[in-house]
Amino acid sequence: MQHSGAQGAHPGFGAQWPVPAPSPGGLAAGGFSPHPPHAQAPPPHPPQPQPQPQPQPQPQPQPQPQPQPPAPGQSPGPGRGAAPQPPHPPQQPPHQPPLQPSAPPQPQAQPQPHPQQPLPAQPQSAPAPPAGAPAQPGGSMPPAEATGHVRLGPGAPVEIPAPDATPAQLDATRAAVAVLLIGPAGAGKTTVARYWADHRAVPTSHISLDDVREWVRSGFSDPQTGWNENSEAQYRLARRTCGFAARNFLANGISCILDDAVFPDWPVIGLGGWKRHVGPGLIPVVLLPGLDIVLERNAQRSGNRRLADEEVAHIHGRMAGWYSSGLPIIDNSRQDIASTAQMLDNVVARSLASPVSW
Repeated sequence: MQHSGAQGAHPGFGAQWPVPAPSPGGLAAGGFSPHPPHAQAPPPHPPQPQPQPQPQPQPQPQPQPQPQPPAPGQSPGPGRGAAPQPPHPPQQPPHQPPLQPSAPPQPQAQPQPHPQQPLPAQPQSAPAPPAGAPAQPGGSMPPAEATGHVRLGPGAPVEIPAPDATPAQLDATRAAVAVLLIGPAGAGKTTVARYWADHRAVPTSHISLDDVREWVRSGFSDPQTGWNENSEAQYRLARRTCGFAARNFLANGISCILDDAVFPDWPVIGLGGWKRHVGPGLIPVVLLPGLDIVLERNAQRSGNRRLADEEVAHIHGRMAGWYSSGLPIIDNSRQDIASTAQMLDNVVARSLASPVSW
């Protein structure tokens, strides 16, 4: 028999050439492997990661929409083809087995920045302003004592100038003063007061009591229809409003001139209420022209400002009581508005240097 050499791979016969040991399950009944050496079936135990894997191109059996190459340092494993990758595979750190297909992708605890991935969104919250930074518009409420950006003063009663006042405080053209211009209807109080306030070198306001009384529209009680409790209450309210306004103006460095038909023998609308609401530093000045001038100016008025001639004459007669009061009196019967305002400056200067007791 000449077949002894062909059976050297079987036990019991002499070995004629070396035969490699077959791997478990790798040989068929005929003694040869049906698969080529490069496409062997995967071993039953899990593959061990290769320390230095060699990347080998693997054929793609089916075209994928967006194939992704294996990450550096990873290998699809021996005996396995390139598994289809999802369109956006979760990022895995090196040297770790891929996630199971059945498990949902879990977010990474500390994601690594990637040039193609947007950074995680920051929580939408307004940053705190640095210490000492100016307040933003509308970001904070103004103090309780402030109106807009002007801080109101205490509004204390106007005091009489001190004996040791500086020359600047006694300058009638620049000092902050409160003047009350008194006179009958038609004396020119409102016209002279407005002109004097317009031509001063320092900020000066003008408040007319008749204008403030007419702020009441519905239910206005006109004194021409009769003096009663309603007209008296509205007069007192208007005088108190004028006094508070004058004190606030002076507290902020703004002079004020008021005009009113104050009677020397009628305490209801006398000087006592003005001193109470403005203060003892108020400077009263009487503007008293002749009766003919008052009647002529009253005839040029219209509306509820025009009075009957008999009433004008009666008021003018009662105003004559100011001649014995000690208050400064200006007769503007033959004076224009500018010269009357100059005379008012002289009176205010004398009142600052030597306050009138009233």
